Amino acid sequence: MEHVYLGRQPILDKKGELVAYEILYRDSNKETNITNDRFASASVISSVLNKFGTGAILGDRPAFVKIDEKFLLHDIILSVPKEFFIFALFNSIELNERVVERIQKLHKKGYRLAINDIVLNEKNMQQYEDVLNEISFIKINLDHKVSLKTDKYISQLQAKNIKIIAAKIENNEDYALAKKLGCNMFQGYFFAKPNIIENAKYESSQMNVLRLYNMLITDTNIDEITQEFENNYEITVQLLRFINSASFSFRNRISSIHHILMLVGRIPLSQWLMLMIYSKSVSKGKKHSPLMLMVKNRTELMENILKVVDPNVKSNALGEAYFTGVLSLIDTLFGVELEDILKKMNISDDVKGALLHDEGVLGDIYKLIRDIELFNTRAIREFSVMYDIEPEQIGQVVLKSMENVNNFEDAMRA
Repeated sequence: MEHVYLGRQPILDKKGELVAYEILYRDSNKETNITNDRFASASVISSVLNKFGTGAILGDRPAFVKIDEKFLLHDIILSVPKEFFIFALFNSIELNERVVERIQKLHKKGYRLAINDIVLNEKNMQQYEDVLNEISFIKINLDHKVSLKTDKYISQLQAKNIKIIAAKIENNEDYALAKKLGCNMFQGYFFAKPNIIENAKYESSQMNVLRLYNMLITDTNIDEITQEFENNYEITVQLLRFINSASFSFRNRISSIHHILMLVGRIPLSQWLMLMIYSKSVSKGKKHSPLMLMVKNRTELMENILKVVDPNVKSNALGEAYFTGVLSLIDTLFGVELEDILKKMNISDDVKGALLHDEGVLGDIYKLIRDIELFNTRAIREFSVMYDIEPEQIGQVVLKSMENVNNFEDAMRA
């Protein structure tokens, strides 16, 4: 095996909180994914446990991992820590006597099991009847035909304490349908799709962050910036929490906002502010949003892939890479066309070209990041060839970014 591509896709609950991941896997020799490699389950689990570490890949959330019959029946499954993984059984597994007994045994030992990607119909309800008491999750794919009885089947399964996960939710329409059907959890990047609202207005807190950002990247007097921070209590409190987290280790005790500005610097603070605009703690009263974690991941990837492409890259180019990532989802946050937002901000033509048209090196990297999110390994290889870099280098950056996002979230909880 030349190289392992490991990815993860978010799973959200009804409140919009990130509660789990699905771990995705391919090797560089194959166009196929985990569904066509009987050893893939063991490889994924081994990589997460031994090579990368659960903290780096998962943080404190469990991971769904697809497994086939051979892995299900092999005793190696009993050595897997049950607190980290949820085994999602392929729908092609025949429920013979051995399989049913193994499912029952795993359930008794405290393992959580899921059925992956099934159509809810009378045939499948009967097929899985013998194991429904041992199943914790069922994934349904809304690409399949949704019948008039789908919501009835969902209610029947939920009565057995089975949570229904709507998979492949790619837009707000899919999400609305899944919620209407009564699904408990939702998988996909639907939350990153903008819901454009005609004549939308920004929330006051969002405008405050944008105003602070523009003050920081221009030549505004530091006393004026300090005053603006002090006039925005919520943002200031969030800043103080972040500064007092493990991410910083200042020798002297922080005495004021002015002191923070002097110690941290304008550029790091402006970058932090643009991340905070995605945080529901600033705009909507909740602690975290998957959108904020996603944009943090994008900024990590933009900067660090640029360093791989150009090891001698200058700091100003890295700053443009950062803001390409941080602005890439701002239309989703505001519900306004991205082009209209960028007109109101002091952003370079290179960043605008990358965001709006995938132009230049920044545009190539931005497109690569979207391909990484979609787990398009062919596009990742094509990028590697175009810039003459090893696919493994990109893989290492992706994994490091996952770890940094987890650390960032921990710091935000402090």
